[in-house]
Amino acid sequence: MAQTVRRAIEGRYPSCYDPNRIKERRAKARALRLEQQRKPDKVEDFVCYSDSDSEEETPAQQHRILSTSYNFVDYVRSREILAPEARTVDPSYATRHMLTHDMFRETPVALGNMNKVFCSQWLSDRQVVFGTKCNKLMVYDVRTRALDAIPTLRPRAPWAGADHQTGIHALQINPSRTLLATGARNSCELAIYSLPTLDPVAVGEAHKDWILDMCWLDDEFVVTGSRDSKLALWRAPLEPPELAPHHDYVAPVCLKECRSGQKVRALTFNPRWREIAALTLNGYIHVFSAETFRQTLSRKLPSCQDLVCLATQESGVYAIGCKSYTLLLDCRTLQSIKKITSRYNGCGIRSASFRGNMLTIGTGLGLLMFYDLRAGKYLESNIHSSKTVTLRASRGYVFPDEEADGFNQVKYVPAIYTHCYDDSGTRVFTAGGPLPAPLIGNYAGLWQ
Repeated sequence: MAQTVRRAIEGRYPSCYDPNRIKERRAKARALRLEQQRKPDKVEDFVCYSDSDSEEETPAQQHRILSTSYNFVDYVRSREILAPEARTVDPSYATRHMLTHDMFRETPVALGNMNKVFCSQWLSDRQVVFGTKCNKLMVYDVRTRALDAIPTLRPRAPWAGADHQTGIHALQINPSRTLLATGARNSCELAIYSLPTLDPVAVGEAHKDWILDMCWLDDEFVVTGSRDSKLALWRAPLEPPELAPHHDYVAPVCLKECRSGQKVRALTFNPRWREIAALTLNGYIHVFSAETFRQTLSRKLPSCQDLVCLATQESGVYAIGCKSYTLLLDCRTLQSIKKITSRYNGCGIRSASFRGNMLTIGTGLGLLMFYDLRAGKYLESNIHSSKTVTLRASRGYVFPDEEADGFNQVKYVPAIYTHCYDDSGTRVFTAGGPLPAPLIGNYAGLWQ
């Protein structure tokens, strides 16, 4: 959970300097090694060996281990007095603890007659911004439960017909949290707002079809992926327009055709390897260099249907949500690491995100599932030993058309198209709507 390298104030060693810890550490390492060396019932195609067979650690390593406290109280006290000690804390610990102890409770969010929430992000510790299929950009205040509409940005010339107004499919905040990128009034165009005021900054015009996803490379450059099978690199204006609420119109720095790909569905940026991964609806994953914006690799995914979402872990693992399972890929080779099968039949994966070593999966059955990458299995409950941890969304509403019998709202099980954690990991915003495309409805909930 927490690590603090203690420095003794009086005496030779800090209070956590107990030699018995080395013996316990060796015993655990020996048991783990014996478990790994045990021959499995089924011969495996890929075997990984440890880099050393030695159990002994150098005196310098032993001294650092014994000088490191794993007590969270020591971490808090060291931080309070601003001690010059190296200290770290696992940001996903609070989330994992609350999930395994069944502490999350849902507060439904009433959205009125909006249609399907596709994307969401936390603006601050009390505000969530989300986009809907009915082209609404909304801000929800979790304290007052108030909803505020943000005006969508207009293009210079209106498109012919309303076919290009198909909703806001993606929104992302840059690393310094000064700019918000999302869809404009026409789904083919990029809109950029300044934060925290949400004043309009610019509209980007280049794509000929809907923008389905986007990702920031840094505070200035953002990449969009569209159904026209192209990726566009944009540079956000350094300063917002002087005459608010007017905004600038910008062209992309570069526009690239996604070779071997048809209709870009999802994008993600891998900061460790400085590359952009793109998922296309014809079953391919493509890699672009973030430095040169050139396509370097494409791979046909094995028997993947209904590709919807793509997420990346800090260590460089890609998670791809498919119709019935989640596929983990090694970013260096794009080879499959593991296929995480769903525990529920007909459970389409609609959203995915990493928080540390935990993968959060939003499904089409109104369930949020959690997979522990280190343990190689779904997160298990500490309250109910035989159950895995899931969060079941409350029933949203679908609005029938005029020809439907009766005019009462029909209850249904919503699909979780989007979910996002706040900075502390103790609150989760989930949202979506009915899975069938013709149905109109919505769902949103705050777990805390």
